[in-house]
Amino acid sequence: MRKGNLFVISGPSGAGKGTLVARLLERVPGAWVSISATTRAPRDGEVDGVHYLFKTDAEFDALIASGGLLEWASVHDHKYGTPRSLVEEHMAAGDQVILEIDVQGAFQVKEKDPDAHLVFIEPPSLEELEHRLRGRGTEREEDIVLRLRNAELELSRKMEYDIQFVNDDIDVCTDELVAYIERQATI
Repeated sequence: MRKGNLFVISGPSGAGKGTLVARLLERVPGAWVSISATTRAPRDGEVDGVHYLFKTDAEFDALIASGGLLEWASVHDHKYGTPRSLVEEHMAAGDQVILEIDVQGAFQVKEKDPDAHLVFIEPPSLEELEHRLRGRGTEREEDIVLRLRNAELELSRKMEYDIQFVNDDIDVCTDELVAYIERQATI
């Protein structure tokens, strides 16, 4: 049986993480993306256990107290985190587990699971990142400014990751990411 591994994928908003994760799911047999737990209410169309694991504050706090989360953070008055049990179940089954989380969460995971593979996705430049964020047409100006400021902080920590990929060509970056995951699955 293939060895199950944990891959934490981080990078600035607009670097292309979501697209890369979707592509690797199509190409890596046994890849599974973890579902986050959250205390926020479901939005229209969201299904518990599919999009998120919706928890009350008390349930979430119990997960924290029992060590049931690999990482967690408070964001906009709600808590989000990665349930340890689901990740461990999938790894035990030989799956390549993918977490798409922020830099802060990545280092929490690495502290709890030193064998986790930290993968940083970066844009070719901050100028290109700004172009991508503006091209979405979904961000307010103050949100773009905040995301670019956060990107600089995130980029300053990229060398603390096990590997970095520059997403300047989505096909090439996908090939590199898939090859890296496949190599770890056979070690």
